[in-house]
Amino acid sequence: MTRERFIDTFGMTHVGKVRRTNEDQFLVACLRRSMEIPYTSIETVRTFEGFGESEAHIFVVADGVGGVPGGYYASGTAVQALIDYITNTLHCCYRVDVDGEHDFIDQLEKAVFHTHDRVQQEYGSKGRGPATTLTMVILIWPRAYMVHVGDSRGYHLHRGRLRQFTRDQTMSELMVDEGVMSESEARDSGLDHVLASAIGVDAKPSIGLLDLEWGDTLLLCTDGLTKHVTDVAISEILQRGGSAEEVCRELVNTALDRGGRDNITVAVGKAHGN
Repeated sequence: MTRERFIDTFGMTHVGKVRRTNEDQFLVACLRRSMEIPYTSIETVRTFEGFGESEAHIFVVADGVGGVPGGYYASGTAVQALIDYITNTLHCCYRVDVDGEHDFIDQLEKAVFHTHDRVQQEYGSKGRGPATTLTMVILIWPRAYMVHVGDSRGYHLHRGRLRQFTRDQTMSELMVDEGVMSESEARDSGLDHVLASAIGVDAKPSIGLLDLEWGDTLLLCTDGLTKHVTDVAISEILQRGGSAEEVCRELVNTALDRGGRDNITVAVGKAHGN
């Protein structure tokens, strides 16, 4: 008997227990003949026609920079601008082949700078105004294409092992990379939440890809989750099974139970089957 194979997706956001406003935004979408958006925090998201029968899944999380007026709008503008670019420019993204993969990845990087420019133009910030992290995965089975700016994270659970496939673009990580600080000094520096790269300020995108197998799980999240929930605990929750929605709710509830000091956003894709 053949087990059904399918991609199960869900996303959600919570303001947390301390903050009055939620500066996080997210989007989980599926591209077919049109874009279906079952879950998002954006109040109004346009839909687009013209896609083929194959499908691609998109996961996006964005965390507006705390303490800067307009962080909520920066993250929302970034998500909308990114989706505008993808749906209008990468209209054949669900048909990426080996020959066209380099061009596709190049277009993803251009999408980041388009988004960066849109945020700056929207607020006339010139790098001094609202900013946001941005982490996106486009899943075109069996390959996941990653775009990352800031410190919102991406995780991949594969055969029972959890791996963070993004690297936090913070000042502490930068100091370690440049040999200015040791890892222990960086941990004690207080710079682990100071961004070295963000949409709207100084975007330095990281682009990558992952090969997936049935049974794998992808998680994108803002630091409102990882401030309270360790990688070990995240792995345990992802491996307990259940739907993508159940996993998202357990992750958010765990972060709330352990303090909920920040906005919490998660987006999960589970490749059911083997």
